[in-house]
Amino acid sequence: MWKEIAAKISETTGQPFEITTHRSVGGGCINQSYSVSDGTLSYFVKINQANQIDMFEAEYLGLQQMYDTQTIRIPQPLCCSIAGDSSFIVMEWLEFGRGDSRAWELMGQNLAKLHQAKGSDRFGWNRNNTIGSTPQINPWSDNWSDFFAEQRIGFQLRLAKRRGGNFPDTGKVVARVKDILSDRNPQPSLVHGDLWSGNAACTVAGEPVILDPATYWGDREVDLAMTELFGGFPAAFYRGYNQTWQLDRDYETRKPLYNLYHVLNHFNLFGGGYESQARSTIDRLLP
Repeated sequence: MWKEIAAKISETTGQPFEITTHRSVGGGCINQSYSVSDGTLSYFVKINQANQIDMFEAEYLGLQQMYDTQTIRIPQPLCCSIAGDSSFIVMEWLEFGRGDSRAWELMGQNLAKLHQAKGSDRFGWNRNNTIGSTPQINPWSDNWSDFFAEQRIGFQLRLAKRRGGNFPDTGKVVARVKDILSDRNPQPSLVHGDLWSGNAACTVAGEPVILDPATYWGDREVDLAMTELFGGFPAAFYRGYNQTWQLDRDYETRKPLYNLYHVLNHFNLFGGGYESQARSTIDRLLP
C-alpha cells in the first residue's frame, strides 16, 4: 500500500517520492491517519477501506474549493485514490501549535472572508459528501428554508427514527423549520459545515487553519452556530469575525435550530444522551 501511495504522490507532484518513514498520528475516529516522509518532504495521509473512496473524493473537492478562495489556511489536498483494499487521501503536512488571542481573532476574520467569497447563487453543492461518517445530501436549491428543513433536519430525523429514536413526526418538524426560516434569505456562503474545535487549529507560526470539512453552500450562520455547540471558541474568534462581517442581530434565535442538525447527527453516530438533547430542542421549536 505505501508504495502505491508514494507512486501516486510522485505522479501528482511530478517529483520522485519514496516513503522512508510513516507514523500514526491523531486524525479522528473514522480514518487511520499518518505522517509520511522521504526524509525531506512530509505529507498527511488518511486511510480507510476501498469502498470509502467517495468520501475522500468529496473531501478532496471540498478542501480544494475552500483552498482556492485564498481566504483562510486550508491543508492543500494533493491526491486521493485506491491502493489494494484501502482508499486514501494525501494533503500537505502542517505542524500545529497553540494559537494565541491574535491567532483566534485572525481565524474569525479569515472565516468571514471565506463566507464572503463568491461562487454560487444557490444552496447545496455539486455532489453529496459526509458529515462524520453520515451521508450529507446536497441537491441544489434556490430556497434556503426548504434546503435546510428537508436536506438537513428532515434527512437526519429519518435516520434517527430508523435508529430507534423517539422523535415527533418528521413532516411536522420539517414544516416548522421551514416556517422559522421562511424570511431568512442569506447570501449563499461556502461553509466548512463541521466547524467544531477539533477541526480548527493554528500552525506553530500562529496561522489559523480549518480542516476536515463537510463543505456546501449554505447560510454562514451554520458555521458560527457549531463553533458554540461544544463549549465555544475563544472570544477573540467572534470579535474577529464580527469585525469583518457582523452577524445579524437575530442570529441567536436561529442558532439552536442550526445546531439541531449536529445534535441529531451525533445521535445517529453515537446514540446516548444526544436523543434527549435533540428532543429538548425540537420541543422548544414546535408550537
